[in-house]
Amino acid sequence: MPATVPHIHTARLTLRPIAPRDWEPFCACAMSDRFQYITGKQDLGGAWRLFAAELGHWQIKGFGMWTVTETGDDDTALGIVGPWFPADWPETEIGWIMFEGGEGKGYAFEAAEAARAHVFNTLGWETAVSYIDPENARSIALAERLGAIRDDAAARPHPDDLVYRHPKPEAV
Repeated sequence: MPATVPHIHTARLTLRPIAPRDWEPFCACAMSDRFQYITGKQDLGGAWRLFAAELGHWQIKGFGMWTVTETGDDDTALGIVGPWFPADWPETEIGWIMFEGGEGKGYAFEAAEAARAHVFNTLGWETAVSYIDPENARSIALAERLGAIRDDAAARPHPDDLVYRHPKPEAV
């Protein structure tokens, strides 16, 4: 685990470390139809393992997803956004999962843009992709709004995933 997990601030948001207090909104999301395009709707055990993976990713890799909150309200988790690179992923990914109440306000875009700047400028990544279910129109629209370009030649963790390659921040 890094000595200090960075907090990232945008105009409206704070990206802070995922914490045990985020379990309830994460679980509610994972056990709902909202997860249909991620890993599929989870039962309690599946939700628990996925949440533990989010926490553990920071310990194993030294980076991971942040909890997205409105600045000034550190306790209300709106979603999770950030870098993700499990052992079986072919490339480094920028991912996003917005919780109930966190969609439709531009939060995912703002948070993903900040996460992308961090992975390229601070972590020194040379490339980043987002793996997206082809039926997830909202996520595809977000990737395109971020300037990511579909890369059909790229390797993917699941054969049906679409791969969107992110530009470096200076290219946007």
